[in-house]
Amino acid sequence: MTPYLDDLAEFIHTSPTPYHVTAQVAARAAEAGFTVVHDTVDDFPTEPGGYVLVRDGAVIVWHVPENLPEHPTFRIVGAHTDSPTFRVKPMPNNTSAGYNRVGVEVYGGVLANSWLDRDLGFAGRLITEHGEHLVHTPAMARIPQLAIHLDRSVNDGLKLDRQHHLVPIVGAGGEANIIDEIAKHTGVDPAEVTGFDLLLTDTQPPATFGINEDFFAAPRLDNLVSVHAGLRAMLETESDKITMLAAFDHEEVGSETRTGAGGPLLEEMLTRILSAQNMPGHLHRTIIAHSILLSADGGHLVHPNYTERHDADHRPQPNAGPILKVNATQRYLSDGRGAAKFNRWAERAGVPHQVFVSNNNQPSGSTIGPISATRLGIETIDAGIGLLSMHSAREMCGAQDPQHLSKLASAFYYDQS
Repeated sequence: MTPYLDDLAEFIHTSPTPYHVTAQVAARAAEAGFTVVHDTVDDFPTEPGGYVLVRDGAVIVWHVPENLPEHPTFRIVGAHTDSPTFRVKPMPNNTSAGYNRVGVEVYGGVLANSWLDRDLGFAGRLITEHGEHLVHTPAMARIPQLAIHLDRSVNDGLKLDRQHHLVPIVGAGGEANIIDEIAKHTGVDPAEVTGFDLLLTDTQPPATFGINEDFFAAPRLDNLVSVHAGLRAMLETESDKITMLAAFDHEEVGSETRTGAGGPLLEEMLTRILSAQNMPGHLHRTIIAHSILLSADGGHLVHPNYTERHDADHRPQPNAGPILKVNATQRYLSDGRGAAKFNRWAERAGVPHQVFVSNNNQPSGSTIGPISATRLGIETIDAGIGLLSMHSAREMCGAQDPQHLSKLASAFYYDQS
């Protein structure tokens, strides 16, 4: 892999949950000289420089330049830290036909069949009186598929009951407490665990493949590829704007949480930053309205086996650059003015670019873009890289496209207009 993909692969593999993502982002920003701001402090930083704040599964990274203009604006890359998966239930231990199993709840729009017959681990956080402990286990679970001999019609259409068929097995009998086992693996006394937030995670590491290594495969490309690209661009780009990476949790389940894009976090941070720079309160809304949010999230590559599901004139290809996402019903917010800016950034970055529009017979997905724009009144452009197998346990993209996106984000941050 290229050095950029090596770095992305490491970032993804060490970030199996939103809590790990935010910890990774904060650590990388701190290593680059950014100051960690604790969510509980009253003394908000006023000096120019870089800062990072974590709130559970959400993280805000920002940089205030020296000699801030009289009328500053923000350049924000927005992304999300969560991905479709399975969440461990509060009372997880159960048995069936002599097997030890773990009760899980579906999180987000999973491609459920993609989780079958994979070596799965657990990741998240354990809560004790001494604090929170990040967890990332090796393979401990599997959701085995029923043999074809017991369901001869399976290839006519697999139907999975979420309550009964998607329960991972972790043992072959006897007493078992999965939380205790996870705690022991993490070096935490099981007796001290008072709470937990745990997810299933695929243990297969990211990799390139294809006859010319054209493709990159990994879990959680939607949307860690955008978090990584936005962070890399922020740490490598100087700008006279206030630059920001805003990565939210819970996008896959609607964003209406305290750490989701529908919550107060971004608006709160923008106003606190402006207040810290002594910007009069009556100008805050005007400054935000003249700022730009680049909502970076996964888009759809044309699928060669299902070309009829795509618009015939808009078929994004792998390694052909970031995708501008357009939708007439405003599920994506890119308009003509936004398209002109997107094209300019891509051209200045020296990367190819393309456009995605849904087939009229296929409903469109959405992003944090419309949610943030509605809450803030900020100009928003939806973009990202194209994926195949979106929402699978293991997604894929063109191997060149992640770095293309980061270069475009750098041009976005630097743009002087």
